[in-house]
This record gives sequence, C-alpha cells and structure tokens, in this order.
Amino acid sequence: MAATYEARAFGVRSAMPAAKARKLCPDLVVVDPDFDSYVKASRQLFRIFRDTAPVVEGMSLEEAFLDVRGLEHISGSPIEIAIELRRRVQAEVGLPLTVGVARTKGVAKMASKMAKPEGLLAVSRSGELGFLHPIRVERLWGVGDSTARRLQAAGLATVGQVAATTREELETILGRAGARRLHAFALSRDPRRVRIGSGRLSVGAQRGLGLSRLRPEDLDAALISLVDRVAQRMRKGGHVGRTVVLRMRFGDYKRATRSRTLPQATAGSEPILAAVRALAREARPEIRKRGLTMIGITVQGLGDGGAVQLELPLGRPAPALDDALDQVSERFGPEAVTRGDVRMKR
Repeated sequence: MAATYEARAFGVRSAMPAAKARKLCPDLVVVDPDFDSYVKASRQLFRIFRDTAPVVEGMSLEEAFLDVRGLEHISGSPIEIAIELRRRVQAEVGLPLTVGVARTKGVAKMASKMAKPEGLLAVSRSGELGFLHPIRVERLWGVGDSTARRLQAAGLATVGQVAATTREELETILGRAGARRLHAFALSRDPRRVRIGSGRLSVGAQRGLGLSRLRPEDLDAALISLVDRVAQRMRKGGHVGRTVVLRMRFGDYKRATRSRTLPQATAGSEPILAAVRALAREARPEIRKRGLTMIGITVQGLGDGGAVQLELPLGRPAPALDDALDQVSERFGPEAVTRGDVRMKR
C-alpha cells in the first residue's frame, strides 16, 4: 500500500509485490494497515486545518489545500502560518507535515511534493517559473506514466521544454484538453480556486495480489472484499455514487481502467458488486493472458445520500442488511462479519 522513505531508498514502491520488496530490502518491516486509525488521525488533522484557514479543500485523508489570503493581520504571513500549522499537527496529532506555499494550487502541490519528507517550501510569485521549469515532466501533478512517455518521446523532458513548445505542437502529442492544461501549468497559469466544502469526489480501495495467476473464485473474493470496504465507507460518510471504476495492474506492470455508470446513485454493496463483477468479466481474457498483480475499485461522482430518491426493494437485497452489517463492523471491527465466500478463500 505504501512505503516509507527509508524503504524507498532500497527501491521499494507502493503497490509492489511483497516478495519483490523483500528481495530489494531483506530487513523490511511490514506493518498491517489500520484504516480506523487513519480516519481518526485524518479527523484530527482536518480539525486543525479548519481552525487555521476559513477555506479548506480536502483532497484525501491527509492532504488539503488551505486558502490563507487575508489572514496576514490575524495569523501572520503564509510562511508563518505554515510553520505554526506544522507545529500544531506535530504536537496535537503526532504526525510530521509537509507544506508547500504558493500563489496557485498547482505550484503549491509541486512545492509540497518537492519538500518531502517533512519539509516546508515556499515559492514566490516571481519565482514560479524558475521553480517549475527544471522539474521533470514525470514528477508533475496529474501526469501519469503514459503521458510522461509520450512527452519524453517527443523530446520534452522538463516543464521548461513544455513551456517553450506551442500549444498546437502539444496537441499533436496529448490531444486538445491535455495540451491546454499542461501548457497553462508550464507557464504557471492556474485559475483554479480553493473550494470550500467541495467534499470527497470518490471513495476507493485497492489490493495487491502478488505475481501468481489467480483462479476466478480468488479474484471474485478479492472484489467482494474491496466492494464491502468501499460501500461501507460511503455509507459511513453519507455518500452515494453512480460511476464504478475497476483499476487493474497486470503482470507486466501495465495498467488498465474500466468503468460503468449505474442507472441510479447508490451506496449499496450489491449493485456496486454487480457492476464490478461485470467489468471483471469483460477483462477476463486480458487477465488470463497477462496475469494480475493489483486490483482496485473506486466509486466516483459522489453525492449526498440524503438527497437521493429511494427505490422500492423489488427483488433487491434489503438495505437493512447493509445497515446491520455496518453496525456490527462499527462496534466489533471490520473483520467481525465477512461474507462466506470471502472467508472460504482465507
């Protein structure tokens, strides 16, 4: 799921098979995930964020944009606010915090990335281009492996080289939308504002499967387990969603994504599982041929569960079952009750 900076020094990366990670780092220490602890820490973290700035846009459990404009006479300069924020998080949550300070979201994100681990980097308005242009394209926020390879094949290895290219030339490499976004970013043009209350846009979970070829029933058990985790988190947060995404990483480490839009937004385990199973069936020939090392499920386009029109339970599993399982899990832990077909595979 993740690798510390100490492990990364040996070449260990997130989503890497455990056997390969241990070969690279024989003294590797593996710690079981504890999502409930992560959620508790996240709530403490965001309480401090909202106490620091009036406008906070959450990006994940531990990442957010804070708009501190206008706080100079109350809390000090942006750098002073960042210093105090890091101090409070360390003292009250017990976690180190990396902060990037900049005029725009894109530069702030990159500053935070460059300041890791446990640092603070501020980029002035006049220094934005000087900061951005030496950065290699594969390190950019939102640039994946495929996009980076296309840029590098065209001789564009750094942000500065992208900035020196016309948008029309970039369109032949990335298409119109991708070229427009990347060219604007390379010139430090980012009109996006920090949005208060934008909330989560998706909920997801993933699982490494190792390098061995899976039997269909083992893959199905993994899908069931992931769907239960995702759906339970959605219900706990009062969210519903319509777009179900299946993410796969094959034995050759190439990735693929498939999605399906449901007729109605839901947080029910059964309709999400039905969509995921259908996507997995479509991908079965490719999985047989190439093997599968990682599987992930995401539900996107989240909305407020209280605003969705309810359906009559015409032949569908009663939502009361999901509610009952959620209550058991909340009280006794996520492993207290599992589906029989998942438990049989353990």
